[in-house]
Amino acid sequence: MRTQFTLSALIAALALTGCANMPEMSNTQRGTATGAGVGALAGAAIGAATSGGGGRRAASGAVLGGLAGAVAGNIWSNRMENQKRAMEQATAGTGVQVSQTADNRLKLDIPSDISFNTGKSDIAPNFRQVLDRFAASLNENRGTTVTIIGHTDNTGSDAINMPLSRDRAAHTRDYLVARGVAANRITADGRGSHEPLVSNDSAANRARNRRVEIFVAEQGN
Repeated sequence: MRTQFTLSALIAALALTGCANMPEMSNTQRGTATGAGVGALAGAAIGAATSGGGGRRAASGAVLGGLAGAVAGNIWSNRMENQKRAMEQATAGTGVQVSQTADNRLKLDIPSDISFNTGKSDIAPNFRQVLDRFAASLNENRGTTVTIIGHTDNTGSDAINMPLSRDRAAHTRDYLVARGVAANRITADGRGSHEPLVSNDSAANRARNRRVEIFVAEQGN
């Protein structure tokens, strides 16, 4: 039984590390493959633990778990992929980068040239247009939570940069709430200059580090 369970677990691991990482797969296909691998591994463990059927039960559990995991992974990926596509269309030409993170969150990277003026936390007009579209997307997908993180470059001290980054994140949150997004869905924080994207060794790099990052995740994930 132990040998057959190990084989089932190996198959599940291959589903996780192989198919799920193939570059030619879409986000939906990767979600399905990853869900199948996780489900298969869990199913094999349950089948082996309940014994009785020996290795056959472990293998059967792997198959059933894989099917269930594939369905769950596909549902997750479809929801996030649809919202990602909507935000890509809504922010086209604005300089906002929309991506899906390794932990299956949707990420919006808002550059400094459209979000806030230097040293200020008042939302710039171009940023309002992006947030209007983003709020509409959030109101159509109410099963998500939002995390907003403000960042600065290393010009100035923490005494200036930390409150500034937090104020920018808070003002972003307040803008979304004013457009109908429930406040309890949103968390806002600031990191000052402590999480730069690149070295602060040039004006261009400092501009890249001055940013707001917005993460969207399904509730419970």
